[in-house]
Amino acid sequence: MFELRCKDVGFDCPGLVRGVTKEEVLKQAAAHAADVHSTQITPEMAAKVSTLIREQGAGGNGATS
Repeated sequence: MFELRCKDVGFDCPGLVRGVTKEEVLKQAAAHAADVHSTQITPEMAAKVSTLIREQGAGGNGATS
């Protein structure tokens, strides 16, 4: 599962989109950007935004049981 937070893209917005694939997240993020922020995602923006998509649960402390 992957996720993208709107604030990570630079918007002052609590939006969060999740999907099984990065492509699904990007599609949802583009719809959110259009609906909420009146922003159309260009191919250049999509390339930058795709680098901000994170695997859910990534970045943990690395501790194991």
